[in-house]
Amino acid sequence: MIPTKKVYLLLSLGIILAPTIASFTKVATGISIILLYDAVILTLMIIDSLRARRFRVDITRELPPRLSIGRDNAVKLEVKSITNTIIKICDYYPNSFNINQSEIRIKVEKDTTSEVTYTAFPTKRGEFNWGDIQIRQLGAWGLGWDNWKIPQSLKVKVYPDLIGLKSLSIRLTLQSSGSMRQFRQLGIGTEFSELRNYRSGDDLRLIDWKATARRVGAGNRSPLVRVLEPEQEQTLLILLDRGRLMTAQVQGLQRFDWGLNATLSLALAGLHRGDKVGVGVFDRQIHTWIPPERGQHQLSHLIDRLTPIQPVLLESDYVGAVTHVIQQHTRRCLIVVITDIIDATASSELLSALSRLTPRYLSFCVALRDPQVDAIAHTFTEDVQGAYTRAVALDLMAQRQVAFANLKGRGVLVLDAPANQISNELVERYLQLKARNQL
Repeated sequence: MIPTKKVYLLLSLGIILAPTIASFTKVATGISIILLYDAVILTLMIIDSLRARRFRVDITRELPPRLSIGRDNAVKLEVKSITNTIIKICDYYPNSFNINQSEIRIKVEKDTTSEVTYTAFPTKRGEFNWGDIQIRQLGAWGLGWDNWKIPQSLKVKVYPDLIGLKSLSIRLTLQSSGSMRQFRQLGIGTEFSELRNYRSGDDLRLIDWKATARRVGAGNRSPLVRVLEPEQEQTLLILLDRGRLMTAQVQGLQRFDWGLNATLSLALAGLHRGDKVGVGVFDRQIHTWIPPERGQHQLSHLIDRLTPIQPVLLESDYVGAVTHVIQQHTRRCLIVVITDIIDATASSELLSALSRLTPRYLSFCVALRDPQVDAIAHTFTEDVQGAYTRAVALDLMAQRQVAFANLKGRGVLVLDAPANQISNELVERYLQLKARNQL
């Protein structure tokens, strides 16, 4: 049981009135009156807390089956009460989570069930212990809190950004159904899709003369043209760096986590387009290799295999990773390397490795930029220390541009985007590559 502010105010009132009481009575009598007053207040507080114990609320917690890293995951608390009361709820969430409400105070009505929702923002993947629920329930007189715990401890697992994958899946489905198709254009692609009537401006080379002749024979003189779509059932291989550069914190998450989210988003897009998708995670050597397969079961397999992996403080061997891929897959395919680039010198090994892929393979280098560096570089300051920091940021950006220019000069596709935006931009670039039939 815990006293409320009202109890402290009443006890303070007794102290304030003590001199007045002492002026009308003997000192011993005054002290006795004050002590009796305090004893009555404390007794009422105890009785109020004990009475509240008889009408304790019941609370159950509802969590998503799998939490997504870097996202606000909704946590629902269901409160059942048999009396009118006020309660305070403190949920013992994992320490590495950011919570929008550390303490929840609500008023519940008699014989009702209320729902309270707050959000948990995990910053690390893995398995975590979620503790019990601490409850304080106010007594009817407002003098005491009944304090107890509801046993609700359990283990929760934090996965990559599954919420983002669900949104992406919906968007890809809408695109493929035609309502949001952005890249399907006549004459782009090599796979036959359908025949349709000729329209002004269509490429004459796409007219299907045999189908048109049959149609003319049936009395319809409008020519038919072939609609071509990007080729399906190609192969997409993703190499995800988990070395030293990927351990840095960017926007609250490790750079590797942003890269992992981008890997799964790209894999989902590839599988949705009918491609085979394989993933390799590397540092000094290939840590994990998942051979390319097609079908939605491959995405579940990728999530299960990749979720436990963490970055390490080791220098990455790009040449070794690329060599492994070449040995495993000899046919032409799209190879995407997700990493980061510091400067032209440090990226020389990456440049050497990706150069080995051209022209047999289509190589694509994806770099995860820190948005904070961009913000510093574009913020003018008159402070000496700030000016020095800005100069360093500008120099880093300039060196990155040199490194990217070298990669482009070797025929390597390049995407340099802020880490927190990389997933969407990478998927868009992949869809453009498919639409233009660059592979």
